[in-house]
Amino acid sequence: MMTTETKHTVAPPVARRQPHPTTLHGVTLQDDYAWLREKESPEVIAYLEAENAYANANMAKLAGLREELYQEMLSHMKQTDQSAPYRDRGHWYWTRTEEGLQYATSCRRADRPNAEDEVILDGNQLAEGKPFMAIGGMDISDDGRWLAYSVDYTGFRQYSLFVKDLSTGEAQPEFVERVGSFTWAADNRTLLYTVEDEEQKRQFQLWRHTLGTPHESDVLVFEEPDERFNLAVGRTRDGKYLVMEAASHITSEARFLAAETPDGTWTVVEERQDDHEYSIDHRNGLWYIRTNDKGRNFRLVTAPVSAPGQANWTELIAHRAEVMLEEIDLFQSYFVAAERADGLPQLCLWRFGAGGVPVAGEEIRFPEPVYNAYPGTNAEFESGTFRYGYTSLVTPSSVFEYDLETRASTLLKQQEVPGGFDRTLYASERTWATSHDGVRVPVSLVYRRDKREVGRNPLYVYAYGSYGYSLPVGFSANRLSLLDRGVVMAYAHIRGGGDLGTPWHDAGKMMEKRNTFNDFLSCVQHLTRSGYGDPERVAIEGGSAGGLLMGAVTNLRPDIFRAVLSHVPFVDVMNTMLDASLPLTVPEYEEWGNPNLQEYFHYMLSYSPYDNLVAGAYPAILVKTSLNDSQVMYWEPAKYVAKLRTLKRDNTPLLLVTNMSAGHGGASGRYDYLKEIAFDYAFLLRELA
Repeated sequence: MMTTETKHTVAPPVARRQPHPTTLHGVTLQDDYAWLREKESPEVIAYLEAENAYANANMAKLAGLREELYQEMLSHMKQTDQSAPYRDRGHWYWTRTEEGLQYATSCRRADRPNAEDEVILDGNQLAEGKPFMAIGGMDISDDGRWLAYSVDYTGFRQYSLFVKDLSTGEAQPEFVERVGSFTWAADNRTLLYTVEDEEQKRQFQLWRHTLGTPHESDVLVFEEPDERFNLAVGRTRDGKYLVMEAASHITSEARFLAAETPDGTWTVVEERQDDHEYSIDHRNGLWYIRTNDKGRNFRLVTAPVSAPGQANWTELIAHRAEVMLEEIDLFQSYFVAAERADGLPQLCLWRFGAGGVPVAGEEIRFPEPVYNAYPGTNAEFESGTFRYGYTSLVTPSSVFEYDLETRASTLLKQQEVPGGFDRTLYASERTWATSHDGVRVPVSLVYRRDKREVGRNPLYVYAYGSYGYSLPVGFSANRLSLLDRGVVMAYAHIRGGGDLGTPWHDAGKMMEKRNTFNDFLSCVQHLTRSGYGDPERVAIEGGSAGGLLMGAVTNLRPDIFRAVLSHVPFVDVMNTMLDASLPLTVPEYEEWGNPNLQEYFHYMLSYSPYDNLVAGAYPAILVKTSLNDSQVMYWEPAKYVAKLRTLKRDNTPLLLVTNMSAGHGGASGRYDYLKEIAFDYAFLLRELA
């Protein structure tokens, strides 16, 4: 099964070993590559650059294929395009892209005759002279004059907050660093924002700024003392209330304040209780509260603004064991319940009848067996239409508008795929694998019909499986380059994700985490046994927590994979989770467990990829990271590769590629990002040949 590494003149880098033992619960963790954490060290930078040089040398003969793939993907991109405009408080808003430019431009036009287009924020101007640029968020004051926006220039997800006067086009000279969420109050002069602490990147403070005053005089409104919790601030869709939420992975607490009096006193909806999560929105004097107080899959209740506590909650939608209530979109005349049943999303519309009593109405139907549907941009509270997004593995991303009066959906815009895309050539389907404990796991598949040969196609399997994240099955024009070469692509909806509701997440976290890995292995074996792919040509991919999955399953069964693609992988579980000074560590005790407690320590140690590497043969592995990653620090994949180099007993490629000027998501420009994908696909196609 193992491939032979391409011959080249550059030898693989060798990282020096420096013993760094840690003893806990009677076990010594030996970390010979802890020194790679020294980001400012010239030796560390030299090592990462040597790995990049080695990877480029290994891939040198694939330069033609990489360019071919890049041009193919570029041919499927409508480079000059714009989004479907949406209306908000007297303006129409949209984004546009232009051929040759890396970033989108945000635009608007007043909703009146002969109004002219205006640019409110140009990502290309923001990015001039910068190796990385990402816009974090945007919010416009009610009068349409003031734009607040945040920008990250490093990839470390460290955003600076700016204010721009849209009447003059001038940005204010002052800015605030380390900002997370932000929103305008109804007075058009007060801006509320959250900031993170300097060490753990936790949004822990809420501040209030008044236009025309220096930021040094901003008022600290609230500080969250519990290091498990992050703050966020926003407004209800009707605009009447400001909402501040404090949330951990398993607990939340909401406060509210009239948007017209931003310097007033905040009111708590319901005091936090461990394992109780809820979220709120407002309509006509009532809070609509999505809560898991009666079951893991959430229910919907209402409560009066004057007495919002749990004692006054009235149920609208009961908890259902088989249906996950994911989101509520609330409007003046109706609301939409975004739900998930049997692993598939559904949108259920409720109308407010006589006396404001909601009545369950129709469900928006979708035609395909595997798809993704979700609420779209619906900015206005008083609306007779509802926008939603729809896509599938074979249907390009689409924006629909549902008319409440006619009960019909109208397609407003569908992603155009130039370059000869013929939807009828491709098929998608869903199958179910049986895991080690008898649990059935859904798998979504897509392939090109005329390239399908039972048991002979190269097989590519992607998965994530953490944080209750439901793996979306959407269209990708880039993916056509693999499908057109006969690759069958599968997406495994394993436990740890939220594809079958919160219990599905519960069954793949903490002391149940190994279910995630066993599910994935069962899915791969089910697919090859069922003839979806050649068991000798299986490639797998995952990123971040999905990179943990890649490391764990490769350690468990290196013999069943030909190639592994691991993006920003969380592979050094023990050292990271034992270091409470790192961003995310303490809050994530609620996802992985606290290794300072003996039970969790031994369980986490049993699957930590870095700690379970052994001498032997491994598949071809491409590991990708970014120097400025703030979620999975670059040194985790660097240490993993350095250690694995000493243990591999084969000639398969082991490559580490570090983007030296980006963060968790890789390159920020759309053309640069395509080149990164072309690199990945060339690697996979070589190994699956």
